[in-house]
Amino acid sequence: METGKVNPDHTLAQGGITNVASVHYNLLEPALIEAAVKRDEGTIGQGGAFLVSTGKHTGRSPKDKFVVAEPSVKDTIWWDNNPPMDPEAFARLHADMLAHVEGGELFVQDLYAGADPDYRLNVRVVTELAWHNLFIRHLLRRPELEELESFIPEFTILNCPTFKADPARHGCRSETVIAMSFETKTILIGGTSYAGENKKSVFTLLNYLLPEKGVMPMHCSANHATGDADDVAVFFGLSGTGKTTLSADPARTLIGDDEHGWSDNGVFNFEGGCYAKTIDLSPEAEPEIYGTTKMFGTVIENMVYDEHTKELDFKDDSLTPNMRCAYPLNYISNASDTSLGGMPRNIVMLTCDAFGVLPPIARLTPAQAMYHFLSGFTSKVAGTEKGVTEPSPTFSTCFGAPFMPRRPEAYGALLRDKIADHGATCWLVNTGWTGGAYGTGSRMPIRATRALLTAALTGTLNEVEFRKDANFGFDVPVAVEGVSDVLLDPRRTWDDKEAYDAQAAKLVAMFADNFAQYEAHVDDDVMRIAVTAA
Repeated sequence: METGKVNPDHTLAQGGITNVASVHYNLLEPALIEAAVKRDEGTIGQGGAFLVSTGKHTGRSPKDKFVVAEPSVKDTIWWDNNPPMDPEAFARLHADMLAHVEGGELFVQDLYAGADPDYRLNVRVVTELAWHNLFIRHLLRRPELEELESFIPEFTILNCPTFKADPARHGCRSETVIAMSFETKTILIGGTSYAGENKKSVFTLLNYLLPEKGVMPMHCSANHATGDADDVAVFFGLSGTGKTTLSADPARTLIGDDEHGWSDNGVFNFEGGCYAKTIDLSPEAEPEIYGTTKMFGTVIENMVYDEHTKELDFKDDSLTPNMRCAYPLNYISNASDTSLGGMPRNIVMLTCDAFGVLPPIARLTPAQAMYHFLSGFTSKVAGTEKGVTEPSPTFSTCFGAPFMPRRPEAYGALLRDKIADHGATCWLVNTGWTGGAYGTGSRMPIRATRALLTAALTGTLNEVEFRKDANFGFDVPVAVEGVSDVLLDPRRTWDDKEAYDAQAAKLVAMFADNFAQYEAHVDDDVMRIAVTAA
C-alpha cells in the first residue's frame, strides 16, 4: 500500500527498498501525528505538541558514527575524527537493514537541505517511526506539494531504530550505528531512536560537499538587522555558550539557530526549523521558544510531564538534561521568510570560560579568528559530569568537531579568507565567569553581554579605545557605555591578582597544547598567533 505524493519515477522500490507492506510519502503534519498516535509512538500534549521518549539514547552516539572508506573520499576525509567502515561491511549492513524493513511500514519525506537554490541538496529520509518523519519535516526544508512530483533524491537516509547492528558482521562498535557512504549516497542509522542523528547526519554531509563549491558550512546561529538583510551576524558556539539565546534578538530577524552556509551569495540556513534545548526554559527568558512547546506538531523529546494535564516540567532532568523541542522556523515570530541573508558584517565566537580569564568581548584579526575557530574553546564546570571537580577545558574544533568530515584547517582557511575578502569584523565573546573561576567568581552578567553585543553589531564598539590583551594578543575595549570598566579587564575583577595570573598562564598553556595538532597545517600568520598565545 502506498499513500501520499511522490515522483512516480523515484519510488522506494526503484531505490532498492522492496517488499514493504506500506509506504507513506510526504505526509503532512496532521497525518503524521495521527499515524504516530495510532502506532503508540507518543502522546499528544498541550496545544497539539507531540510528546515522545527516545529510550536509552537521549543524545547522539558519536562513537558509533562511521564514514565508508571508499576510493573517492579516502584522501579527503579526516579519519582521526571519522572512524572508517570497510565498504564490504557497509554493503552487508545495507543488505541486512533492507531485509529488516521487509513486510513493515515506512514513512518517507523528500526534503531540501539548504535555503539557497544554488546550493541546496535533495535528501530523502526514510523512517520506521512516524514521529521521526515529523521531526525531520520540521528540521529540513519542505518543498511545495507540486515540486514533489518531480523531486529526485540525491542522498537517502534510512533510519531503523529497531535494527540492531552486529559489530563482527558490520564492522561497527555496538548495536548502534550511523554509517555514511558517499559513493552509494546513502546514510544508514540503526539502533537508536534519538531524532537528532537524522539532522546531524545531513549537516555532516553538507560539511563535506559544500567546501568543494567554495561554501563555508558553519555550526552557528545567524540573524540580520530587521529591514536590512545585508547586516548579517553569525554566532558560533558550543552547547551552553548562549548561541540560541543571544541570536534570538527581538530587534533583529532570525535566519536560523544552528546550521548555515556562507557562499558568494551570502548566508543561508541549511534547515527549515529549530531543535532547542528545553531544560530551565521559561516564558520570561525565552518567550518565543517557550511558546513553541504548546504549538501544534512541535516534537517534545524526553521531557517529564503531568500524565493528566500534560503540563511540561522544564526543571525535571531525570530523563536527561538534553531534553528538547523541534518545531518549524515559522513558529518564531521574527524568523526570516526566506532564511537568506547577505555577507556577514560580524562574526561572533561564543565561549563559556569557567576559568575566569577571558574578557567579556574581544576583537579578532582574520588570523586570530582562524586560531580561535580551530581551537573551539569552551569549558565544562564542576558538577556537570561525574568526576569533574574543577573547570575542564573542551576544545571542539570549528565549534562542531563531531560533524567535520574534512580536516579542520579546510574550514578554518575558508572562514579566514571569507572574513578577509568581505571585511567582516570578528568578536570573541565570553559568557562564562568573571571575578574568579567557577566556584569563586560569578557568571558574566547577561545584561552586559547583550550591551556589548549590541555595540558590536551596530558598529559603535569599533569607535572606542582598545588595549592589547597580555595573554592572547587580541584587542579588548577599555570603556563601553553602560558596561563597568572593571568587567572589561578580567584581572581587575579578581581579588587575588597573582591567582588570576596563574590561572591565565594555565589556560594559555592549554590553548597551546591543543593547537599543536594544527601547526603543520596552518599558514605563518596563524602560527604567529599561536606563538604569541603560547
